[in-house]
Amino acid sequence: QVQLVESGGGLVQAGGSLRVSCAASGRTFSTYNMGWFRQAPGKEREFVAAIFWSNGGTYYADSVKGRFTISRDNTKNTMSLQMDSLKPEDTDVYYCAAARYGPLSYKAEAYDSWGQGTQVTVSS
Repeated sequence: QVQLVESGGGLVQAGGSLRVSCAASGRTFSTYNMGWFRQAPGKEREFVAAIFWSNGGTYYADSVKGRFTISRDNTKNTMSLQMDSLKPEDTDVYYCAAARYGPLSYKAEAYDSWGQGTQVTVSS
């Protein structure tokens, strides 16, 4: 497993932008599918975006498609989520997650390493 640490959350006005990042430990980062999920208190964890370990292919939830961009830098063991045109309903704790090899998945149970989360708050 890899150890994951998120950073970059904060408070932004609706329509603004924010970038959250995930730093991973270990030498096998390039072999992990990486994903972003979000969760509000009392709600289930929701898929946001994922990026494939093999070819960098990406997959987005319909709710963020066209507004969010996931990327990774295997030379720095980092992954980022650029969030543009933010809406109040994007307010959540955002978690990065990793899954070794396998197909790209939107299911939380497919990921076996998780960060501690970073709060993103969008004010109206």
